[in-house]
Amino acid sequence: MNKFRLLGAASLAALATAAVSQEGGLTVLDYPGFEDPAFHPAFSETHGEPSFSFFGDEEEAFQKLRSGFRADITHICAGSVTKWAESGLIEPWDTSRIDAWDTIDRNLTGQQVSAGGDDVFFIPTDFGSTAIAYNPDEVPAEDVATLEVFKNPAYAGRMALPDNVDDAFALAYLATGTTDWTQATDEQFEAAANWLREVHPNLRTYWTDPAELSQLMATGEVLVSWAWNETYPTMVEEGRPIGFEREAEEGSSLWLCGYVNMKDAPGSEDQAYDYINAMLAPEAAMPLLEAGFGSANAAALGEIDEATLEASGIAPIDAPVLAQLSIPNERREQHAETFEMIKSGF
Repeated sequence: MNKFRLLGAASLAALATAAVSQEGGLTVLDYPGFEDPAFHPAFSETHGEPSFSFFGDEEEAFQKLRSGFRADITHICAGSVTKWAESGLIEPWDTSRIDAWDTIDRNLTGQQVSAGGDDVFFIPTDFGSTAIAYNPDEVPAEDVATLEVFKNPAYAGRMALPDNVDDAFALAYLATGTTDWTQATDEQFEAAANWLREVHPNLRTYWTDPAELSQLMATGEVLVSWAWNETYPTMVEEGRPIGFEREAEEGSSLWLCGYVNMKDAPGSEDQAYDYINAMLAPEAAMPLLEAGFGSANAAALGEIDEATLEASGIAPIDAPVLAQLSIPNERREQHAETFEMIKSGF
């Protein structure tokens, strides 16, 4: 998933090849911003800071590693786990060494996130919701009670979707009645793709990062968007009009990210486990939430009051939820190719 969650797109180019070099014995390939020591305090206290290298999207990270860059762990999202496992770049985790393994939210993941079989190639650490962000001063609540708002001619030219294949197809599957994309049929895929084709002419743009979306909504250029939960508290804090509808009739989606264990890693295997355990520890849950992410450790997140979770846009809801779990690589590549065609008007 192409998650520019912590920094604007303009900053990514400068950071994509930057590394924070420390003598930590661990190299982490990550999205910019996740180097914040508050996200892994127990690791910092024991080992100091690891070395970080950054990327802008998962494909960049994948190609960087295929070209010979060596890291110990890499931050990816669940939808692409199968691709990474089949590449031979990663190896399974020993879940007996993951302190929070038994308290990772199974309702959130829907299943053990792996790549088939008994091996676990992915440890979930952070998640967030994707739903309808809208300007309540100009868009009545009843209009966003359904995902069909993206076909509403009243808002044509003033709507946006993420420039992100996983988020876009999650929306389209939900809108066409599919809540489990891991089992999607060819017919369900075609229905979702056709829905996106219908919506495309109504869009003002495909946004690339939350800062861009916030600006588009603040200026009134965009009134309705499929958005990550972090847009909601950010605009509330700025005093901007914003609503975040997660309980539309067809539902909303959850993205889920975490870490994979690189094969033939150059650093300390023990520190790799220490880092994951630190990310999932209770003391990391609030710093992650303040940055817009829920902790995948249900026990840690359960220590935070519901009002705070609601204000962050990740409180439990009754509406349908599509979890963006790992899917076969062939289907994900089909999503990617089709999405690029749709954005080009085909």
